[in-house]
Amino acid sequence: MQKVMQKALQLGEITISNDAPMVLVGGLNVLESEALALETADAFSSCCAKLDIPYIFKASFDKANRSSKDSYRGPGLDKGLSMLDAVKQKYNVPLLTDIHEADQARPVAEIVDIIQLPAFLSRQTDLVVAMAETRAFINIKKAQFLAPAEMQHIINKFIEAGNEKLMLCERGSSFGYNNLVVDMLGFPILKSFSYPVLFDVTHALQMPGGRSDSAGGRRKDVAALAKSGIAQGIAGLFLEAHPDPSKALCDGPCALQLDKLEPFLQQMKELDQLIKSQQEIDTA
Repeated sequence: MQKVMQKALQLGEITISNDAPMVLVGGLNVLESEALALETADAFSSCCAKLDIPYIFKASFDKANRSSKDSYRGPGLDKGLSMLDAVKQKYNVPLLTDIHEADQARPVAEIVDIIQLPAFLSRQTDLVVAMAETRAFINIKKAQFLAPAEMQHIINKFIEAGNEKLMLCERGSSFGYNNLVVDMLGFPILKSFSYPVLFDVTHALQMPGGRSDSAGGRRKDVAALAKSGIAQGIAGLFLEAHPDPSKALCDGPCALQLDKLEPFLQQMKELDQLIKSQQEIDTA
């Protein structure tokens, strides 16, 4: 595949590009309380400052896609934005969160720096247009049912709606029942669009419907899978953690134990530096 000039997005002092040092988008799967959000943001921001890794906090205010009607969804829009703003004010970090309805785009963009288009909603045109019109930065999750090349259609919708501040996020593809796999050959295809590519390693560890009432996960494999993604020379990692994953209200089986964050990120940064220091080999 012919080498493509990679675009760089500038979010404040953070440069997001497949050619730049790795960025970390990290936090909680879903907001459980303001205290937990602040605790998690403190651990991430302190660790990233120590390791000199650019950092963006992420958490969802609503998890609309749950296995059970009784599953915890989050605090909702108003309370959730208040929690996110508290993190931003205390730690001075950019924020990322996802939306599910077009009318959420504008109020979210008033607080949040990056709006995420959820994987299962990534083909919803009205939602794409509403997000684009905010002029916020956009993180496009690749749906589990889409081939990497099909991201072009979603990119085109954003461009036609007037927004090219885009990032593409790999999170695995459906592979039979209750399983996801990550095709490493998909990363070069995503990079061929020239936009920054993130790897959502914790969601890629999901086993959808793997438990009687929720998704299962493979936390033990998080380092191995993250290294595989970082080795593709991408813009950064998307990672969820929790002080006690066994008690997390959503996707605990996939979340990294918060106290293991520093050694994990140390290895990821070292690998990122190695990969990006190497000259690309033409094997065509």
